[in-house]
Amino acid sequence: MGALHDGHLSLVRAAKAQSDFVVVSIFVNPLQFGPKEDLSKYPRTFERDCALLEKEGVDVIFAPAVAEMYPGNAVTYVNVEDLSGRLDGVSRPGHFRGVTTVVSKLFHIAEPDKAFFGQKDAAQVAIIKQMVRDLDMPVEIVVGPIIRETDGLAMSSRNAYLDSHQRKQALVLSRALKRVEELFTRGVRDAKTLLAAGEDVFHEEPTVRLDYVSIVDWDSLEPVEEAKPGTLVAVAAYVGATRLIDNVILG
Repeated sequence: MGALHDGHLSLVRAAKAQSDFVVVSIFVNPLQFGPKEDLSKYPRTFERDCALLEKEGVDVIFAPAVAEMYPGNAVTYVNVEDLSGRLDGVSRPGHFRGVTTVVSKLFHIAEPDKAFFGQKDAAQVAIIKQMVRDLDMPVEIVVGPIIRETDGLAMSSRNAYLDSHQRKQALVLSRALKRVEELFTRGVRDAKTLLAAGEDVFHEEPTVRLDYVSIVDWDSLEPVEEAKPGTLVAVAAYVGATRLIDNVILG
């Protein structure tokens, strides 16, 4: 959705390495924002984004207007049942319907052989993979790793909302994930124990409002009782008014 950072650019570089022709879409998608969310305030840095993408050597920047993507009489949506109501889908009803609708349209327009998404939006990745399987879309989904700041904060366009104090508070997300990962490395597999450890870390930052810590199967987004290599640990929290997400894949 623009406001590009090194996380986005890592996907561009992966696409360049694996592809002959690279298209980057920039579109702040209104369908995935709720009525009280930050659509009007979402950072928009189009000229800077274009300069960064030109430097990376992309072939096409596709930046449609809202009316181009959603004509006034459009009434068709794409929704992945069940999965879209898990993780972020609980606190952001309708969010993933907006994601899958716009991604399906982008796939139809660009007809890519490969599409590159970041692990930071792990639930989105699982839902898009399910959509591609269910609708027989001839596209390979390639997932790039989370790119972090030197202090561990996952890169996000929404980090621009944080003041210096909130920026330090936001590190509680990555600390909680690191605590869970450390316990898993020591042999702890019980999901309740791992969840409790992650939640305890948030007590260190009482002004940060935890949305969820979840330990789930990455394909189904269903909670698991026992963690194993490949299990997803996902977290979402509000730092001030800014909602941030992060995750780790165990093992």
